[in-house]
Amino acid sequence: MSNVEKVKEFLDKAKTFYFLTTDGTQPKGRPFGFHMLVDDKLYFGCGTFKNVYKQLVANPKVEVLALAGDEFLRYDGQAKVVKDDALLAKVREIMPQIMDIYDKNGWEMGLFYLENGHAEIRGMLDLIEEFPV
Repeated sequence: MSNVEKVKEFLDKAKTFYFLTTDGTQPKGRPFGFHMLVDDKLYFGCGTFKNVYKQLVANPKVEVLALAGDEFLRYDGQAKVVKDDALLAKVREIMPQIMDIYDKNGWEMGLFYLENGHAEIRGMLDLIEEFPV
């Protein structure tokens, strides 16, 4: 299993995870659920009209935090925004109801993945595994 597959597997177990950015000097976090693995890249998405998207464009250094059972994952890197119609078509297959709402409101889904990533899987008291992603 590749390192990015390990991260995806953990996020699948966690179901909801937290995406962390900064707004100037103020840390910001919010729950996310959507992710998809395509060609060894783990993509995330959100509306380009949302503050989270504006924050990751302004400062691409971000972190994902997920909890599954007694373990948690920290996955940090630099958000790389991608504009790709084929990827958006895959998103439409995965979550058609959300994309219908976006279409109805004239919103755009922004897709991104993390590059130069680093992940840690930890127990409450110890490091279980650490690896580049």
